[in-house]
Amino acid sequence: MRQDGGRPSPGMRPRILSTAGREIAPAVTVLLMPRTPEESTAFLRFQVQKSNDVRDIYERGLGFLQADYFQEPRGFDGRLVAVFPQTSAIAATLVNEGDCVLEFEQFRQRYRLPGRAAELPPGDASREAALWHNRIFNPTLPDDVQVLAFRPDWASATADPAPPSYSF
Repeated sequence: MRQDGGRPSPGMRPRILSTAGREIAPAVTVLLMPRTPEESTAFLRFQVQKSNDVRDIYERGLGFLQADYFQEPRGFDGRLVAVFPQTSAIAATLVNEGDCVLEFEQFRQRYRLPGRAAELPPGDASREAALWHNRIFNPTLPDDVQVLAFRPDWASATADPAPPSYSF
């Protein structure tokens, strides 16, 4: 968030594969989901609704996200969410297949994270959080988008190269 004006880095845009290894999407921007997103959602909604100036919305929202929003890992529940157009073939495939693998890669480091994708219904707190977060960057994002949640199987995640082992 603090680099490149809030644009997602390659490491925030995993390649999504079927469990058989077929590519479903070359890159999808995902968000970490707060355990309790209501407060941040309310702040972001207010920023979008209080101004018609897209630059002002962007700067205020980015300032909030760059401050301490991502500083405490325990504030997030381990799920990832992504926003797709209402008629997205990628979202339809993910919902239909359910299980998938998210493959993150940046700086010669790769993580494979198996998990399950499911669509979040209208009114779901995580869906609202994803919508208002994305509206900081695109205030005209419509209500009828699809928001998918990915529930990772963290115990089955792998890293290449493997992280160093430390002994104390």
